[in-house]
Amino acid sequence: MVDYRILSFDGGGIRGLLSLVLLDRMGKEVPGWLDKADLLAGTSTGGIIALGIAHGVPLADIRALYEQKGRDIFDDSWLDNLRDLGNVAGAQYGNKAMTRELRRIFGETRLKDLAKRVLIPAFDLDNENPDASRRAWSPKFFHNFPGPDSDGDRLAYKVALYTSAAPTFFPAVDGYIDGGVFANNPSMAVLAQTQDHRALQKPPRHDRIALLSIGTGTSLMRIERKNLDWGQAQWIKPLLNIMMDGVMGVADYQCRQILGDRYHRLAPVFPPDQVIGLDAVDRIPDLVKFAEAVDISGAVKWLNATW
Repeated sequence: MVDYRILSFDGGGIRGLLSLVLLDRMGKEVPGWLDKADLLAGTSTGGIIALGIAHGVPLADIRALYEQKGRDIFDDSWLDNLRDLGNVAGAQYGNKAMTRELRRIFGETRLKDLAKRVLIPAFDLDNENPDASRRAWSPKFFHNFPGPDSDGDRLAYKVALYTSAAPTFFPAVDGYIDGGVFANNPSMAVLAQTQDHRALQKPPRHDRIALLSIGTGTSLMRIERKNLDWGQAQWIKPLLNIMMDGVMGVADYQCRQILGDRYHRLAPVFPPDQVIGLDAVDRIPDLVKFAEAVDISGAVKWLNATW
């Protein structure tokens, strides 16, 4: 018997639209299932989705952020390119449009005001610990559980900015960058959060937890050469993708081993000839078309049987 339900969203930039289309389709097949989620986790674009759902924002309104405002958010003007030397000395995009839209959605809402529990990963570039022996960069999991390490007073729009500040794409915000550098799939992190006795007086038993993990579409990327003698210039671009794809696979393996049939991952794979980047706003129609054609029968069956 399951009595605690977790929904986890991967990072992926504009590809978060794919996750939203899948959510909408599953809602039509299993009405009301989303309302039963006890805890929502999300990294980067997944963090925006998780926070939006926890705030009670209709899926259609979150989807509109991607379809109607995506081009504004990923707007690479010639003037910006001139300032940052074509992305050599600055992030590819500014975050003014992103900030504006997130403030419009969340206003002054704080994490403690959300209707559901959330866990949102970001990476802190400097924890500013007064003890020099403990001052360093480190992962940060923003959450609204009670307890001594609660982030309930944090503004939701700010946390959304922190988790989605992807290196090279957007500037860091208040010293934070995208949580995707260490937890692009936050499933295992959120599962661990449920066992924190500081936040939950009676943590749910792991054999009574159900977890649904939703991806943003996987591109079949590879490096065909066997013996690489690359330096920083060659590795910098593929390394970010390697890290994000790699950590997603690790979290999937761990959750599958711990939860067994009470875990399900819906992570569609794009056709071999399609690589859709985090900022591919010109591929929005393709994303929607692909998401509408994804076979969700397995996820629907799992929801009916487990959720």
